[in-house]
Amino acid sequence: MNPVARVILIALYAILGLAATGRATVQILEKFSDAPVAYSLSAVAALLYAAIAVALWRGWRKVAIVGTGIELIGVLSVGALGYLESSWWPDETVWTGYGSAYGWVPVLLPVTALFFLLRYRKAGVH
Repeated sequence: MNPVARVILIALYAILGLAATGRATVQILEKFSDAPVAYSLSAVAALLYAAIAVALWRGWRKVAIVGTGIELIGVLSVGALGYLESSWWPDETVWTGYGSAYGWVPVLLPVTALFFLLRYRKAGVH
């Protein structure tokens, strides 16, 4: 993987992980009973972002690919379900609106990460 892209992805995943952790912590501690599924999803997203950042840092390509794949499926699913049936999400998650509260980074980041991870994998570059 391109070393510059790798460092940028690590930094973005670490920052997003910290932001999602802060959001989930506040949501869970202050009003968990209002939207337990939504707030739990924010916590899952935070853990996933941290795991992907570590995988990229350590060079665990397969873990990073699986993690970003799960992330992309999650953000697309939660984003679509939020529009199809908004009553299922009484409050926002990190992935609500395809990550619109985070400038759509949650939907753009896994696409970008998968591009770089799979591009160099196909080329045989480790």
